[in-house]
Amino acid sequence: MTIAWNTFTPYAALAGGALIGLAAAILVLCNGRIAGISGVLGGLLRPSAEGVGWRLAFLAGLLAAPMVYALAAALPRPQIDAGWATLVAAGLLVGLGTRYGAGCTSGHGVCGLSRLSLRSLVATLAFMGAGFATVYVVRHVVNG
Repeated sequence: MTIAWNTFTPYAALAGGALIGLAAAILVLCNGRIAGISGVLGGLLRPSAEGVGWRLAFLAGLLAAPMVYALAAALPRPQIDAGWATLVAAGLLVGLGTRYGAGCTSGHGVCGLSRLSLRSLVATLAFMGAGFATVYVVRHVVNG
């Protein structure tokens, strides 16, 4: 494994992680809600009107953040080495895993682990292990 030192950004990553943690802490302390994206978005898709305002504000913040960042620095150009079929299949599998796991990586990995939830620890280990295995199989078995 090699590190592309010209794209290695530990300070930006640290700042981003700290901001995610701060936002998750503020949401749970001020609103009593977990900052799991699947739960936030899923709550908007239910017929109940409970919590629509904060959910819309949360999602608007997710959409506005890159725009605010673009005012200070150039946005990195994404490079995705996969076709549309692979991306659609991957998205559907992630969605299915989110439903079966009763939460997403942000809900379990960030918020659940910080609350010392055993269920979140098991879920995080499962999706990280599945991710590692998938990368290994795709890079070393399928693409040899």
